[in-house]
Amino acid sequence: MTKCVFLDRDGVINKDFEDYAYSLDRFIILDGVREAVRLLKDDGYLLIVVTNQAGISKGIYTRFQMQACHDYMQAELENRIDRIYYAPWHPAHSESLSRKPGTLMFERAIARFDIDPSLSWMIGDRKTDIFAGRKMGLKTIQLGGKADGNPDFVEVDLLAAANRILEP
Repeated sequence: MTKCVFLDRDGVINKDFEDYAYSLDRFIILDGVREAVRLLKDDGYLLIVVTNQAGISKGIYTRFQMQACHDYMQAELENRIDRIYYAPWHPAHSESLSRKPGTLMFERAIARFDIDPSLSWMIGDRKTDIFAGRKMGLKTIQLGGKADGNPDFVEVDLLAAANRILEP
């Protein structure tokens, strides 16, 4: 079975904006992300992004705009992200098992890539990320110095989280 690190997108890989990061001029890769992704891939982890993208259902941006950001992210990270799953729904407009803290994005990835949850991690900056990871039996790291989701660990950024995962 495969070991994996599931990554939230906004606030973990790129700068999070209250009114969304959906254009290339606002899609800013955070410090340390390139190094963190390289370290995790070099250690044999599958890297899968799981991201809520409610701005699509709100009509703020399109799937094409989101895809342009994902293409840019992949180029900047040297195509080290193995798969990107996204939930475009907003709870006010639609119920979805995909949207975190729902687990359908995780379930799809686990089935597709034969992932072993006991060897895998979820890294996110919000309690919904942590709740979803815990439901799936993943070890969890919450970024940004807060622990409002009862994570296993709290780290300042993705590079610190990667170093935590790779500790002997």
